[in-house]
Amino acid sequence: MERDELECFLILAEELHFGRTADRMRLSRARVSQLVRRLERRVGAPLFARTSRRVALTALGRQLREDLAPHHRAIDAAVARAAATARGVSGVLHVGFSSPLAGEVVMKAAEALRAGHPGLDVEICEVPLADPYGPLRKGDFDIQLIELPVREPDLGEGPALLTEERVLAVAAGHPLAARRRVSLEELAEVPLLTVEGELPEYRREHHGPARTPNGRPIPRGPGITSLQEALMLVAAGKGAFLTTAHTAAYHPRPGVAYLPLDDAAPVGYGLVWRAADSTGAVRAFARTALKTAQPSEPARGASEPARGTARRRVAEPAGAPA
Repeated sequence: MERDELECFLILAEELHFGRTADRMRLSRARVSQLVRRLERRVGAPLFARTSRRVALTALGRQLREDLAPHHRAIDAAVARAAATARGVSGVLHVGFSSPLAGEVVMKAAEALRAGHPGLDVEICEVPLADPYGPLRKGDFDIQLIELPVREPDLGEGPALLTEERVLAVAAGHPLAARRRVSLEELAEVPLLTVEGELPEYRREHHGPARTPNGRPIPRGPGITSLQEALMLVAAGKGAFLTTAHTAAYHPRPGVAYLPLDDAAPVGYGLVWRAADSTGAVRAFARTALKTAQPSEPARGASEPARGTARRRVAEPAGAPA
């Protein structure tokens, strides 16, 4: 049953007048008659008894009205509740984060948001390394803070809330581990672990480029699906892994050395959401995250290169959901 047939039937069943029904629906009387006839053909019997003087429901029409009316009211109520949620800030907001550093920003924003909006419950969960967009697209998350870039036509992307430098995780016994810093050209000297899973090609290249800036091929190491798996393989000497500087502070591990990359562009973290589904809660979280994203000191136990890492806020929220 089409929505316009449903609306036309219920309004005509109430008005019992084609002209008033046409006015309420902002349609022509001919269109109202057409919708009624189409529905009657679908049902297989007349729903209205028509004469030149009056319109009345048949017994079948009365039965259909009684059956349909409660469901129609429930649909209208559901749409009204959804619209109210979109306008306001209430209910449950599911927020994803891709790393411990992003998780700190998300937690701080969630606490600030709860204080200003007690009717909103914020639940947070980690974004899987091997499937950065899947949970968001499926609705498991409403918004998430992840590494940029994001080049997905169905997803909105905000500006970087903070940035940090990239590092290379290598086995402590590897010759590169004796260096304090390395360059992207030196990636040709060690197999690079690659992220497997539901990743677009540009993101796969971000995690594991195929060539150095001068075109030298970078050897491929085993595939991984999580950071813990990557660090285990690095410590075992199976390859190196490109990651971000805070990993040294949050994941210190025997047998792994973290080396800053002199010539690698810093990694930015930005908010990402479904472009067609920006609710009031999503917009409120984006504004709050922008205000609360502050540089944080690395945890104790970080390597010396990680302690020197710069992190900063981006002041303008030009790409955030308005």
